Amino acid sequence: MPSAIKVKELYIQSFLDLVDFPASISSQDDEERLAILLEGIYERHAGVLVTMARAAYEFRDAIRNGTVQLKAKNNNYAEQDPLLSYEDMDELHQFLDRFYVARIGIRVLIGQYLALRQPPIDHYVGIICDNTSPYEVVLQAIDDAAFMCTRKYGDAPEVIISGKKDLTFPYVPTHLHYILLELLKNSMRATVDWHGVDGDYPPIKVIIADGKENEDVVIKVSDEGGGIPRSNIRKIWSYLFTTADPDIQAGMIAFNENVDHSIDSPLAGLGYGLPISRAYARYFGGDLSIMSMEGYGTDAFVYLTRLGNTKEPLPI
Repeated sequence: MPSAIKVKELYIQSFLDLVDFPASISSQDDEERLAILLEGIYERHAGVLVTMARAAYEFRDAIRNGTVQLKAKNNNYAEQDPLLSYEDMDELHQFLDRFYVARIGIRVLIGQYLALRQPPIDHYVGIICDNTSPYEVVLQAIDDAAFMCTRKYGDAPEVIISGKKDLTFPYVPTHLHYILLELLKNSMRATVDWHGVDGDYPPIKVIIADGKENEDVVIKVSDEGGGIPRSNIRKIWSYLFTTADPDIQAGMIAFNENVDHSIDSPLAGLGYGLPISRAYARYFGGDLSIMSMEGYGTDAFVYLTRLGNTKEPLPI
């Protein structure tokens, strides 16, 4: 796939840049040059998520036109609709899990280093905010998701927030925003599609739960958007599965690739939103789970551990 080759070349170039850099840093000028190098690598890889999503689209398209044939678990070519086989491609998904977790780790390390070189910001240590407010992050994610939904449908469902609004804890706000934006835009899209553009939308509910003795900070996003068929629950964690129209997927080929995630993207089409969101949650010891009632709606649960007591889930 051309886009996958492009990503491979990016990593090769970055590796060679690091290998060519002097192993010993003995002066402030050396450290300055290292920072410039790392900043260039950080920016170079900013669009990898979108580029890999394009690679997934190219792979799906190659299967549709017969260029690539899937093999079933018995090693025979699958006779059924190839779309039904994506979630069975265990080796590919394991590779993508390792790839994305490693990418998150690399960007956290570089981002933290570069942020620590900047003038200090209140309550921040690098990219980590010791006073992260889930309520404030939810509000920002609601604004962004509503903007995306209104752009597509002309309106957006109301979102009601309840629970512990005054909670703060150490976390990386950008990671939490990515997760919540993905869940909220999915809920808004499902609600509008299920009830119709001219219908009365039931509100989406966000609950922030926490207690001093709780193991996790838990955020629940609940909608009445018709739910997910039980046969699709496993598929939603596949990097290759998307419910979007192929025309929307094709439109992503022209999407701005210079950012990790953006409100400029459509409400659906990339196909990696949920598995990447789960990877972000799991990176710091949390998790993301989905429970759905077909014909009614979906509940998403984000589990977040307070930073400082978990180890990086290094891929093997």
